[in-house]
Amino acid sequence: MIRFANPEYIYLLIIVPVLILFFLYYRSWKKNALRRFGDHDVIRQLMPNQSHAKGLIKLLIILIGITYLVFGLLDPQVGSKLEKVKREGIDLYLVLDVSNSMLAEDIKPNRLERSKLAISNLIDKLEGDRIGIIIFAGNAYKQLPLTTDYSAARLFLSVVDTKIVPSQGTAIGEAIDMATISFGETDHNKAVVVITDGENHEDDAVGAAKKANELGIKIFTVGMGLPEGAPIPIGDNGTQRGFKKDREGKTVITKLDEDMLRKIAASGGGSYARANNSTTGLNKIFDDINAIDKKEIETRQYTNYEDRFQLFIAVALILFLLELLIADRRASWTNKIDFFGKSK
Repeated sequence: MIRFANPEYIYLLIIVPVLILFFLYYRSWKKNALRRFGDHDVIRQLMPNQSHAKGLIKLLIILIGITYLVFGLLDPQVGSKLEKVKREGIDLYLVLDVSNSMLAEDIKPNRLERSKLAISNLIDKLEGDRIGIIIFAGNAYKQLPLTTDYSAARLFLSVVDTKIVPSQGTAIGEAIDMATISFGETDHNKAVVVITDGENHEDDAVGAAKKANELGIKIFTVGMGLPEGAPIPIGDNGTQRGFKKDREGKTVITKLDEDMLRKIAASGGGSYARANNSTTGLNKIFDDINAIDKKEIETRQYTNYEDRFQLFIAVALILFLLELLIADRRASWTNKIDFFGKSK
């Protein structure tokens, strides 16, 4: 298996077509300049050692050298074999509310962005645990199955917004049920962290948490928002057009429902923490999760990756050195050869 350690350098390959265009422009400009300077045959006689082929050869060498140099910067790595890797950890589902109420700005910059930041910080602290992501609003959706690939988790988390789920609402119970089912039949210790403002209008979240706890799954909750609440912004592409209103034209205020979240956590055998503008609330939850006994988790991954950038860099340096050794003029010995059989 081959991978690149620094894939961001792939964009440097744009240098190759740019140099080709520059070379074509330069040759056209030079040709026109010589034409204005004098007769073509006369100029050839005045510059008998000028070689056009060598210019093309030197360009080709430079382009190949740059290509090898870029691949050297990409740092190709070869995985030698697929191994079983054993770690100690738990299975953890992060359940994130993406309903429109999470756009409220009582917690800066808003509840959803603060939640994503909190999850990202939590991922940074995990070691050996398998994590998955479930998002929910009116319905729940599995965004990422259980994995130890924390980079993938951050990538999936970065694209989460309120438009990713088609139906609005706050189906906390459905999200907990989905997490419960998604764990599968494993003997690992399991936990679910629900991050929401707690406004549940869809189902029996407390009952879902109790059922999960009976299966050995602990449910933790993090309240995103302030008790006094805030209006829900309305807008597109970052442009706010106002706030959501009810049928009577009054601005809707979304408030944190701490009672509901405490009941869910209590029924799920976990704990509750509230976020505010100074803390995300996940530090306490992380400590509680760490207190859960961790069991051995077996995963498979390619190991013994070996760097191959040295080969590409070496070839690039050899090519650049070769280009410097090639003169622009035709070699003197070629003048002694009469290619057309003409006597001097």
